[in-house]
Amino acid sequence: MFSKLFLLCLLISTLQLSFAQTANYNHKSLFSPLFYEQSGNNFRAGNGEPGTQYWQNSADYNIAVTLDTIAEKVSGTVEIIYTNNSPHQLSELWLQMDQNLYRKDSRASATTTQSGGRWANAGFTNGFELAEVKVNEVATKNYLINDTRMKIRLDNSLKSLASIKLLFNYAFTIPQYGTDRMGRLKTKNGQIYELAQWYPRMCVFDDVEGWNQLPYLGAGEFYLEYGNFNYSITAPANMIVVGSGEVTNLNECLTEKQLKNYNTAINSETTVIINSEADVKAKPTRKGNITWKFQCNQARDIAWAASKAFVWDAARINLPSGKKSIAMSVYPAEAASNKAWGRSTEYVKASIEHYSKMWFEYTYPVATNVAGVVGGMEYPGIVFCSSSSSGSGLWGVTDHEFGHNWFPMIVGSNERKYAWMDEGFNTFINSLSTLDFNKGEYGKTNEIVESIAYASGMLGGNSDGLMTIPEVIQQYNLGNTAYFKPALMLTLLREDVLGEERFDEAFRTYIKRWAFKHPTPYDFFRTMEDVSGEDLAWFWRAWILQNYSYDVAVTNVEYLQEGDYTAGANIHLENLDQMAMPVTVKITETNGDVNTIKLPVEVWQRGAKYNFNVATKSKIKSVEVDPNKRLPDSNRENNVLKLVK
Repeated sequence: MFSKLFLLCLLISTLQLSFAQTANYNHKSLFSPLFYEQSGNNFRAGNGEPGTQYWQNSADYNIAVTLDTIAEKVSGTVEIIYTNNSPHQLSELWLQMDQNLYRKDSRASATTTQSGGRWANAGFTNGFELAEVKVNEVATKNYLINDTRMKIRLDNSLKSLASIKLLFNYAFTIPQYGTDRMGRLKTKNGQIYELAQWYPRMCVFDDVEGWNQLPYLGAGEFYLEYGNFNYSITAPANMIVVGSGEVTNLNECLTEKQLKNYNTAINSETTVIINSEADVKAKPTRKGNITWKFQCNQARDIAWAASKAFVWDAARINLPSGKKSIAMSVYPAEAASNKAWGRSTEYVKASIEHYSKMWFEYTYPVATNVAGVVGGMEYPGIVFCSSSSSGSGLWGVTDHEFGHNWFPMIVGSNERKYAWMDEGFNTFINSLSTLDFNKGEYGKTNEIVESIAYASGMLGGNSDGLMTIPEVIQQYNLGNTAYFKPALMLTLLREDVLGEERFDEAFRTYIKRWAFKHPTPYDFFRTMEDVSGEDLAWFWRAWILQNYSYDVAVTNVEYLQEGDYTAGANIHLENLDQMAMPVTVKITETNGDVNTIKLPVEVWQRGAKYNFNVATKSKIKSVEVDPNKRLPDSNRENNVLKLVK
């Protein structure tokens, strides 16, 4: 039975809580215990690990194509061996037909192209031209192509744990500028071809959504199955071809001089020229075509490049396990300066070695940087960067694109939906690798932290939340939403919430658990909480699930004894917006003493106002929250309360 005293106390408490609540801040919502809408299951465990019955399908590819430099065309065949590891029978198969984006009647042409920007396509092609489609060696026309997707209807459903063989005889015209992911660049010594999204690719069938069929419109990137690739590129004999994985017939492709230089490079700590500018200009000794054969295992995609204009250099990559990989760069002679692409291989080597030591060992035998028309794009073991990049810009784009070999090449998240899980994670690790490179040559302080003071514009207001697919994000917001905001989020989680030791252990565990698998955002949340030992629901809500803003103010200072400044004081803080973070408060006294107090996020669990006592020896001169400007506070004018001028 409730007593009158208890009811009175309850009423007073309720009134106090209501008065403590500001219009924006809702502590009950932010710290609500109901965060995970679904409990863990046999496929995805509650602690963030793949479940005991986790499955994913696989796709192995055998591809043979020819590059026609007269018609600017690629043609050939792709054989896909698709294995259904799911417990379901599949009556149809879905594939991505990315080259169809460049058709005049594509969805992208009606949206991205018209709005302009990085992914606009200046010219049009016929997309993929299919001459023949076979299912288990039998020709079929029982398929439907809709824009950048293809559905093949099966006469007999693909049973669980069974495989099926698809074969496509196809061709496509190479676009000059393919949405900054592929294309052609004319140089003084010949054209550079960068080929990506160049073969029909399987869509992902997973335990979360079944078939993932979002169309390719340009901004949204990719979600792909893992498998092994064997592919061959037949090209004019005077061209150098580089691609994902390693060449398996180097003896047939390289001249005696090139092969000798290559073998020197794979054991060299410094860059070795394999094909010089003089070699590029020399009269070709071979005619006709040469077929370059490649192998790339445990990959989700492959890309390649070819040119007779390539200067080519390389150096050894040292991996933590003792294994060796090789860093390579190919670029036109115009970019060969040591202020530009002459240092590319040095950058590749440093980037790969840093991430391998810091997070997870690099898994491919080769890492190749290609200079061309593409500003910056990543593929397993190979990246495309602008031939005009130089100095810190070339370091930045090279390091960023190779960072993608961890997100999403190793950790295979759904880029088409969650750009923050690859671009943002990658931007975060880039900030640490830049500090590490050559004793801070391109930055001795964390660029993410440096920019925090100007970051409030990416929260709330007209910004886009992280849970927004790339095509829905406004183009002018994409840099903040996909790259900078999630990088800032992880930086603050590492340095201000968990601390470096706990964060690094949890982040490494996430990579290890989900290497070559398909994590969702919730698998990431659960793993970080499981390993760090923290309930971070408040953090994920504010930064990812919602688009909250941050504003904490110093509102008042009261001395505990009137007129006695040595008896201590009571500091009043107020959270004026929706986000909460741990708070650092700097109290400066007139005698010169400075007291810095770090308050955990839990001070905001009972409402928007928080008061605390501080010992003092003299009158307080000023009180400041976030004195180092580490948080994206939308109003810094209320961060400081000056009591003595």
